[in-house]
Amino acid sequence: MLSLLRQQGVQSVLEDSSGNGGSSVAGYGAAGGMQVKVLVPTATSPAKIVQVRAYGAEVELIPGPREATEAAAIEQSSNVFYASHNWHPFFLQGTKTLGYELWEDCGYQAPDNIIIPTSAGSNLLGCNIAFTELKSSGEIDKLPKLFASQPANCAPLHASFQAGADDLVETDILPTVAEGTAIKRPIRLVEMLNALRESGGGTVAVDEAEIIEASLRLARQGLYTEPTSAHAAAAVGKLIESGAISSSERTVVVLTGTGLKTTQFYENNLDG
Repeated sequence: MLSLLRQQGVQSVLEDSSGNGGSSVAGYGAAGGMQVKVLVPTATSPAKIVQVRAYGAEVELIPGPREATEAAAIEQSSNVFYASHNWHPFFLQGTKTLGYELWEDCGYQAPDNIIIPTSAGSNLLGCNIAFTELKSSGEIDKLPKLFASQPANCAPLHASFQAGADDLVETDILPTVAEGTAIKRPIRLVEMLNALRESGGGTVAVDEAEIIEASLRLARQGLYTEPTSAHAAAAVGKLIESGAISSSERTVVVLTGTGLKTTQFYENNLDG
C-alpha cells in the first residue's frame, strides 16, 4: 500500500489503528521517507505507541472505542491522505503474500486448514486472495479451509457467520485482552463471510480465560505472542472437539504479534 502511494507521489499519510497496523504503516513510512500520523485509541498498549513514535510518526490518542478512532481519521482525511489498512485495496495485495509464504512453507501445497485471528480481516482476505489465485493457476487442487478466530467479547464476524447472515448481526461488545482483534463493525465483513463460506471454513469465539491460558501456554512452548493472536491457538482444540477439523490434518495457526507489545498483560497474569 505505501509503496504504491509513494510511487503516486503521496508523501504524508494518516492511519487509524489499534496499534499493530499503525506500527507497520509508521515503519514502512519511515523506510520510504514519508510523514506518518497515526490515530490510536487511548487504551492502546503503551509499547505499541512507543514503537510508532520510535519510527518518527506523530501519534494522536482518541478517547472512546476503536470505531471512534476510525471516525476521527475520516474527519481528518480532508487535510491528509487517509492510508487506511482497513480500506485501501492494495493493503490486501500485500497481506496476500502470507498465503504464498504458507504455500511455500508447506512444500508448495495448500494446508488443509488455516486458523487466523481476525477483526478487520486483512490476513483472512489476504489468504483467500492468495489461495484463490494459486487454485486458478493450477498450483493447488483445492482451497484450504479458512477459520476466523475472535475473542468472544468482540466477535461480530462469528455472530454473523453462525447466524447464517449475509451482513452484520448485532451482538454485545465487551472489553477484551485481545485488543488488536476488537473491531465492532468490520468494514469488510461481507467479504469475510464470503471467503469463509467459499473455503468451507468457519468461525470460533474464544473467551477471556481461554485467551489468557493460550497466551501463557504458547510462551511455555517458546512462542511469546500477544493475546491478540494467541486466541487462534486456543481455537485449534475447539475446532477439533467440534469435528470441524481433524487432528490428522495439516493445520496452520497464524500468530501475528509479539508478546513484547503486551508486557503488562503478562506481568498481570504470571503466577507469583
